[in-house]
Formats: sequence, structure tokens, C-alpha cells
Amino acid sequence: MADWDLKKLHILRTLQERGTVTATAEALHMTPSAVSQQLTGLSRALGVTLLEAHGRRVRLTDAAQLVLRHADAVFAELERADAALLGHLRGEAGRVRVGAFATAIPALVVPAVQELCRSHPGLAVAVREAEAEAAYELLAHGSVDLALSLAAHAPTPRDPRFSRVSLLADPLDVALPAGHRLAAEPRLRLADLADEPWIFGSSGPWSQITTTVCESAGFVPEQAHAAADWSAIWAMVAAGMGVALVPRMARAGGVGAARGGAGDGVVAGGVALRVLRADRPRRHVIAAVRRGAEGAPGLARVLAALRQAAAAQAPEEPTVQLD
Repeated sequence: MADWDLKKLHILRTLQERGTVTATAEALHMTPSAVSQQLTGLSRALGVTLLEAHGRRVRLTDAAQLVLRHADAVFAELERADAALLGHLRGEAGRVRVGAFATAIPALVVPAVQELCRSHPGLAVAVREAEAEAAYELLAHGSVDLALSLAAHAPTPRDPRFSRVSLLADPLDVALPAGHRLAAEPRLRLADLADEPWIFGSSGPWSQITTTVCESAGFVPEQAHAAADWSAIWAMVAAGMGVALVPRMARAGGVGAARGGAGDGVVAGGVALRVLRADRPRRHVIAAVRRGAEGAPGLARVLAALRQAAAAQAPEEPTVQLD
């Protein structure tokens, strides 16, 4: 295969544009002899004659013209590569991989991606559903660039591998059957539901969150049914099988009452949704990146879009804090 030297091809193209070796040398800040030496080397490497005498000047041969036609395509592709690289360095292009737990995807990740599609269409976001432990393994191994999780199930802020960004304090509302005796209670407290049958996951983050929140209110919840899918939990509450805590993000992501609004006392699909104003239970959502990667432009743009989506979920809450 011929040795295609880009520097020498650039000299040949400049000679085509300027017409003489002297003018080429001036344009490239070289000496005429250096220009001649470079072109002689290119001719030898390609195995063809590139220049021929034409009076006191030289002119390009047909072989040289053919070489330049292909060289022009190469230089054009390099220009596109330069532009793409510049976009990547500015965070306007490239690919960011996000690992996120299920309810965060429709509530936070999808709105963030939609905003980025409008503002930075060259920046691609690849989404992978993963709960906390799996998400942090993917992050540590470099399989994702950003992980979304609940703070209670994330590595501590002292973990030297990661930097954490607090996104959202997600309120937990309580779902009761629409005909429940406490569905319209004006000062409903979590402790009022101590004797109710509860619906929550048999293990994992949501089981721990439910039991922790209830224990902080002074009781251990009786688990009547175990489910992790929000649609299943919603259906069981509607059927009068028990009560459940529902994160506001799950509603924003399309579960049950999202179609009925976010206010206190919303009734949708046979479920009364109540805001626990006195108890104010929350779950905290964080994003994490590998420590030192926070300043990567593309990643910073994704984090900014996630903060914007989080602010839209709870505009009254602080949305970001770097550990």
C-alpha cells in the first residue's frame, strides 16, 4: 500500500492552489528547497511522478491531479472529524451512558433526554435500568458514566470512587382505597395507619424505605401483600386490599394518580392519595459519577438536564449539592 503522508499531501495541494514552489514555500513558511524535497519524497512513496517541468516552472501531472482528488476527500473528512471532536470537547456531541432505577427513568431521565434532544441534538444518552447495587457496579467498571439511585442505598459520600450530586427530595404520599374511613381525614398522620394492612416489596429498597418510615412514626407495618411493581400496588390498594406509600416520582412517571393531579385528596382509579403534611416523609434521589469526571462537558450537560427535570418535580426543594 502506498504511503499517504498528510503533511506532504497538504504541500501538494498548496502548490496546486499557489502555482509555484516559491509561493507555496511562502504560504507554508518553508524554504523552496524544503518544499521540493517533501514533494520528491511523496512522489517516491506513491511510486508516481507528481511534477513535470513547464518552462521555468513545474506543473502537476495527471497522476498528481488524481492523487489530489482523493486527498480532497480525505481532508474534508478530517475537517468533519475536527468539528465533531470540538463538539465533543464542548459537550455538544458524544455519548453519555446512564444507569437509573425504574421510577427515575420516566420521571427524571426521559424529561432530561427530551430537553437534551432539543438543546444539544448531537449529544446521545444511552439509558440502562439498574437498581442501586447494580448501577454502582456498572459505574465502577466503566459500563455507565452516571448512576441514579436512592441516597439510602448508595455508597457513602466518603467513598473515594464516586462524587454524588443530590437531585431531589421525593415526597412519599399514602395511597388508601377510595372508600377508606380515613380517606378524607383532614389531619391524617402516618401513625393513624398503624393497624392497617400494608402493601410493599418483600425485599430491596422499597421494603426498607416503607419499614423505616413507618418505624419513625412509631409502628412496624404489617405486610399483608408483597409487590414491587407500582401498577400492581395501585391495583391492590384500589381493590381495598391495603394501604401503601407511593413516591411522588412514581406518580409523575404515570402511576395511577398522575392522571388526576398531584394535590392532596386526589382520587383516581379507586385510590385516594393523601399528602402526609405532618410527617413529611421523603426519599432522597442522587446522581453519582466517577470521582474526577464531574467536569467532563457532556456529562455536565446531562447532570444539568437531570437537575432541571428534578426541579420541575419539586421546585421548592434544593436540587443540587456536590459531596
